[in-house]
Amino acid sequence: MFDLDLWREIFQSMNKNRTRSILAGFTVAFAILLFTILFGIANGLNNTFKEAFVDDAINSIFIRSGTTTKASKGMQAGRRIQFENVDFDYIKEEFGEGIEYMTARIYLNVAASFRNETNNYSVRAVHPDHKYLENTIMKEGRYINQNDLKNKTKVAVIGRLVEEDLYLTTKAFGKYINLNGIQYKIVGVFTDDGGDNEERLIYIPVTTSQLLYGNNDYIDQINLTYQPEMDFNQAIAFGNSIEKNLKDRFLVDKSDQRAIRVQNMAEANKNVTQFQTVMAIIIFIIGLGTLIAGIVGISNIMIFIVKERTKEIGIRKALGASPRAIVSIILMEAIIITTVTGYLGLVLGVGVLEWATPVLEENFITNPGIRTSLVISATITLIAAGTLAGYLPAKRASKIKPIVALRND
Repeated sequence: MFDLDLWREIFQSMNKNRTRSILAGFTVAFAILLFTILFGIANGLNNTFKEAFVDDAINSIFIRSGTTTKASKGMQAGRRIQFENVDFDYIKEEFGEGIEYMTARIYLNVAASFRNETNNYSVRAVHPDHKYLENTIMKEGRYINQNDLKNKTKVAVIGRLVEEDLYLTTKAFGKYINLNGIQYKIVGVFTDDGGDNEERLIYIPVTTSQLLYGNNDYIDQINLTYQPEMDFNQAIAFGNSIEKNLKDRFLVDKSDQRAIRVQNMAEANKNVTQFQTVMAIIIFIIGLGTLIAGIVGISNIMIFIVKERTKEIGIRKALGASPRAIVSIILMEAIIITTVTGYLGLVLGVGVLEWATPVLEENFITNPGIRTSLVISATITLIAAGTLAGYLPAKRASKIKPIVALRND
């Protein structure tokens, strides 16, 4: 039951010995403050890496063509490499078992209009799998499908901001959009976590683009995702095999870095993962050190408090107080101080992170923060350490004979 006299006595003791109470509380608050700030910054770094890859599938490989810089196998330098549909089919057939999704890209710039509204946009002619490589979220309607490719239909999927720009008083889905004088039916509207630039794109079937804008089978880029079951090393080797085969196919020198460029996200992901692992280890060691320092600090203070109150314990025993009551008073005082100041350290730590967020976000740290449960766990650890540190000497002191305790210097 709630013992009002016990609580009054505890607070009177804390008030009477303000210096030791403040010192004990400062140790806990400072440890939790540092713990919160440290792990908050670490989480901010992780958020930065996550946002960097939010727009594309993390297992993507991007294959781009360029111009040769070295002569090779009788071919002169300065030769332009042009991908075609047969090259797309070659990669699909040669490496199909390791491919999850695959698409080509053709880039166009168009003047788009609907009624009296006109604006310029970038168009990407793609295959249906492009939806999964770009993490496109359909807001309304559907994406490009295989029938669109087969029939070379004039359909378009537009971004949310294209709809807002051109379709001021109506919905875009089911309407038509004029792209450089050609009417396309809008079969879908999408959103994208990549930001405004991604939501101002327009997608059309790659075969339609080849028919209407050049009457050829040229493609600008080939994108794919490797099977998620591959580990980083397997995925990197897979990407290197694709690059080697394409260089052989186009008679490109193996050391030529511009003719055919393969960007494999596995390499970036591996580097990021290694960096995050090292950071996690460093932060764990520093955080653990901070916590241990707090534990040692509160433990030493609790031992000192018990030693300082030896005479008080003797008087309590002389007046009939039981060992359990004596120990309870000391432990409750330790728990109250640790809990209150631990929460104060948490509040201060969160406040510092929020205050510093604008500066941190300018320096590669996005939305720094920390799970409350983690800090609460750290605080509970300090409470347990302080309680244990106070319990052992308090237990010994409660067993001392009153006359011995009263003689203690």
